[in-house]
Amino acid sequence: MSKPPAASSPAASTASVVCTGLGFTWPDGTPVLEDFQLAVGPGRTGLIGLNGSGKSTLLRLIAGELTPTEGSVRTAGEVGHLPQRAPLDTHLRVDQALGIAEVRAALHAIEGGDASEEHFDAVGDDWDVEERAHATLDQLGLSGIGLDRTVGEISGGESVLLRLAALLLRRPDVLLLDEPTNNLDHAARRRLHDAVAAWSGVLLVVSHDRELLERVDRIADLRVTRGAAHRGSPRTESGGAPAEGGGGRRVGVHWYGGNFSAYEQALAVEQEAAERMVRVAEADVARQKRELADAHVKLARRVRYGNKMYAQKREPKIIMNARKREAQVSAGKHRIMHTERLKEARERLDEAAEAVRDDDEIRIDLPHTAVPPGRGVLTLRGLHTRYGTRADLEIRGPERIAVTGRNGSGKTTLLRTLTGELPPTAGTAEVHVPHRFLPQRLDEVLHNDLTVVENVARYAPDATNNRVRARLARFLFKGARADQQAGTLSGGERFRASLAALILAEPAPQLLLLDEPTNNLDMSSVRRLVTALHSYEGALLVVSHDTRFLHELSLTRWLTVESGHLTDTEPLQALTP
Repeated sequence: MSKPPAASSPAASTASVVCTGLGFTWPDGTPVLEDFQLAVGPGRTGLIGLNGSGKSTLLRLIAGELTPTEGSVRTAGEVGHLPQRAPLDTHLRVDQALGIAEVRAALHAIEGGDASEEHFDAVGDDWDVEERAHATLDQLGLSGIGLDRTVGEISGGESVLLRLAALLLRRPDVLLLDEPTNNLDHAARRRLHDAVAAWSGVLLVVSHDRELLERVDRIADLRVTRGAAHRGSPRTESGGAPAEGGGGRRVGVHWYGGNFSAYEQALAVEQEAAERMVRVAEADVARQKRELADAHVKLARRVRYGNKMYAQKREPKIIMNARKREAQVSAGKHRIMHTERLKEARERLDEAAEAVRDDDEIRIDLPHTAVPPGRGVLTLRGLHTRYGTRADLEIRGPERIAVTGRNGSGKTTLLRTLTGELPPTAGTAEVHVPHRFLPQRLDEVLHNDLTVVENVARYAPDATNNRVRARLARFLFKGARADQQAGTLSGGERFRASLAALILAEPAPQLLLLDEPTNNLDMSSVRRLVTALHSYEGALLVVSHDTRFLHELSLTRWLTVESGHLTDTEPLQALTP
């Protein structure tokens, strides 16, 4: 199925987003897309793919925020884009963030008796803008924030929904969402899921949120292939040409009809077939090797026989020389034939292997992170945080704890108080072991103008360059990937580099505090993170709204921040479509 299902066929004249021969390269020369083809029509399309495959960059190109290096992007109608990282100015009023402040001011002026023409021009036909704004905010669970409040008074999750509300008020023809459920609590996620399910236009959403992807009509799987070109798969729309010398980057879109569950089922069948093809191709390579070896043996026998006949001079010299030349020509053709067959068999094996997904795992096996059972790790006594959260807590040994709660309940403030970044208003917070904090904003960990190696070296200044690189390989930064500037990394790659910097720090952390660690991670990266955290032997304190992720961590305890108190709670259940 090389074309998107139903209305999204590349040949369909109704397509609302069409990328033709699209290419983009960052200023430092890092390629993202080359000769990329895409056509998306009406309906809800889930765009997935490994971190670094170019999903966020593609949305920015479609939105017109980036200029293609080559090729073109055509869209039918207005485009609305909700990016991963676009914090609102905290001084803005809510109506300014919604983009209705000018119209609203004109309406109030007219209602106050000012009949100036400029006010009527500002309003146009939008006389019900306040009613629509309140209805949209109410739809997203923001009815209580008010149009005159400032953005700084609302939580990070509410600001995400506020930016979505601004887009919905504009009524764009094409809506682009990049990880929209990041930082959203359960109730907010459900409201966003409902908004996506009700969307009737063109929707392209990048997400690792499985519950959200269960609400789409089709899945577009963006896949990257590095290395020599291979024959195209019948399911693939080629999205890149190999660079000279066979070291290029190919990006293709693999289309699957239905939601994420349907995608998983189709992918499982596809992978089973691909693995069978690998086994067949491996057997063919082995057979061609044997036949080539047999050909060499036969040729050697002919040479020995010819030499023997020549030495015994049983036939005239001219006849023996002619036979010798004929045998050499025949032998050369025979050898070339078997060599070519072996080469073709190896190419078929490469193709078959390319179709099998190989999601490498992050490995953490640092012995100094282990915490003995019963050892004190963290003690909170009568703690009051800046936002009024009260906590009494003791962590001993390698406990694994989840902290949950609604947006704005003070979870991040609690973590920053535990690390000493924010002082408590009352009580004490004592951490008894080396610890590291991974915040939501990774800019606090990485310097964009430094390479991955240089960033990690900042946290382990006594480690040699070779030692840092060897450790980085465990986090899948190998060779030239480790020399890439942090500012050019994708969201998931930035997370991986940040986690590497903290884990590889000296002294090794025996307590990890993670704030929404699955934000911006694709599903493969979430699985990698789960594997990595399972091998981590220290204590773990995780703030997250991703219940599927939390359930996979083998947690020993669940806490929730509610009504200003940190208390034990039952494990949360995952959302269902």
